[in-house]
Amino acid sequence: MDPREKALIERVLAGDSTAFEPLVLPYRRPMLSLAYRIVQNAEDAKEIAQEALLRAFKYLRRCDLERSFRNWLYQILVNAARDHGRRRGLESSLRSADPLTESSPSPEAGPEAAHEAGEVRAQVLDCLDGVSPKEREVFLLRDIEEMGVAATAEALGLSQLSVRVHLSRARRKIKERMKQSYPHYFGSGR
Repeated sequence: MDPREKALIERVLAGDSTAFEPLVLPYRRPMLSLAYRIVQNAEDAKEIAQEALLRAFKYLRRCDLERSFRNWLYQILVNAARDHGRRRGLESSLRSADPLTESSPSPEAGPEAAHEAGEVRAQVLDCLDGVSPKEREVFLLRDIEEMGVAATAEALGLSQLSVRVHLSRARRKIKERMKQSYPHYFGSGR
């Protein structure tokens, strides 16, 4: 765990609740974005992210100071989203674009590259409709949030093998949908 985060956690646990805000501030926007990708509704995403932060504060004593705080927060967020889905009785799916985050290649690449990268990202997210909820969660954490296999497994409460299997299935399904919806990315011979 990052020494700064560890120090802030220790301060919160010692009774300084003001240390919680700087602890979670860097994660608020990514958490909101991930929640949005899971439930595809901005208001629900805000509710889920807020619930996750409340749970993180309430259960901060359970956070393992030897592990990643970010992964622990994402685990809480995914569980809050699952609980929300069960309460609503709805199956989550993703929209074709995520208005809460931007895909931005390096500034040197220029505006055309930034636009193209954002377009491709939106198209990939659009193709997530055909994957199962578990495959979606794994894909979002592993490929979109760029978490490692071990961290993804920890956040979702899965084995690393299960993460690899779900990720492989998700990638295969997304690729097939991409070929159908956006064949120009695959050339004429495939």
